[in-house]
Amino acid sequence: GAQAKHPESWNPTASSTPCGERMSPAPRSPIDIAPRVVAFDVNETLLDLRALDPHFARAFGDAALRPQWFAQMLQLAFTGGLTGVYVDFTAAQRRALRMLAQRRGITIAEDDAMAITEQMSTLPPHADAPPALDKLARAGPTVVALTNSPKRVAEAQLRHAAIRDRFAHVFSADEVHRLKPAPEPYHMVAERTGVTSGEVMLVAAHAWDIAGALAAGCRAAFVARPGAVLDPEGAQPEIVGSGLDEIAERIVVLARS
Repeated sequence: GAQAKHPESWNPTASSTPCGERMSPAPRSPIDIAPRVVAFDVNETLLDLRALDPHFARAFGDAALRPQWFAQMLQLAFTGGLTGVYVDFTAAQRRALRMLAQRRGITIAEDDAMAITEQMSTLPPHADAPPALDKLARAGPTVVALTNSPKRVAEAQLRHAAIRDRFAHVFSADEVHRLKPAPEPYHMVAERTGVTSGEVMLVAAHAWDIAGALAAGCRAAFVARPGAVLDPEGAQPEIVGSGLDEIAERIVVLARS
């Protein structure tokens, strides 16, 4: 006799037919699938560096020099990565202060330098950080922090900002002695959380961090905080939002789909 035909079985490679046989669903694009791990950058993305402005006004006579200091600090850290001479983030901050002072023709007092680097551990969160993190916690992905700050500094930062409990893990690029945007920190997140790099989404307010995550095979969401812009020519993140609330909502929508 003829073999029984099972209507519920279907061939995933079969094409559609007029009689309405079931078709294989189209494979979902990675950008349509929620990330399993969401990794947040800390400085400027979650925490507000404007709290340092009074120190820069006192030490340099100009609070507007704070972004220039941060850029100089990043340059020192990145130069260390490119030349193979590791410079941790806190050391880069201190050295950048001395360079900025030399450029201004002054000597920064040790007390002022210490006040700036120590306050990096006591920065306030951006107002959109706690509600965005709470929204993500209800959506299901594992939420972690990934920062270039040394781990002890990062832990102190998040505790002081009263958001440490929102994170399953706090990862520091200092643990692998390779600062972002080198690939090792992003890969560390994937390895330690037991997922692939493509299942990790970085959330950051820095174009260089976004570029690093994408080059490492991760996904990315860019927080377009005032003055923060993306590289117009490089690889682009799949999510761009004006604040963390918008970013979180976009990720939640993916989790529901």
